[in-house]
Amino acid sequence: MTRVLLDTNAYAALLSGDRKVHAVLAEAEAVYLSVIVLGELHAGFRGGSRRSENERLLREFLGRPTVTPLLLTLETADIFGEIKDRLKAAGSPIPVNDIWLAAQAVETGSVLVSYDDHFRKVAGLRFW
Repeated sequence: MTRVLLDTNAYAALLSGDRKVHAVLAEAEAVYLSVIVLGELHAGFRGGSRRSENERLLREFLGRPTVTPLLLTLETADIFGEIKDRLKAAGSPIPVNDIWLAAQAVETGSVLVSYDDHFRKVAGLRFW
């Protein structure tokens, strides 16, 4: 794997010491963290008792030379529309934020690292 995009649950697993996620990151040349995931993380931090510590750890992670925050683009929006339409036609919806992540993974040619099996419903998505 050369490029990976982390889902929120993969980032949380990483912080919990998950060896599988650590191994994936050790092999990755580029690690992306979507603004969608960043928003979910910040929402979680605000609801938790360790907000400052979690924000510090996130800043450190984002400071790694292989880690890049990933913004939404016009191409992301186009891919999002295509994925959402296909899932709707198949009667296989997934959460909207996850459609955005799938679109970003397709756009960047990344492997999406997540523990959510519903990503398997997205045709053409490289999923771990």
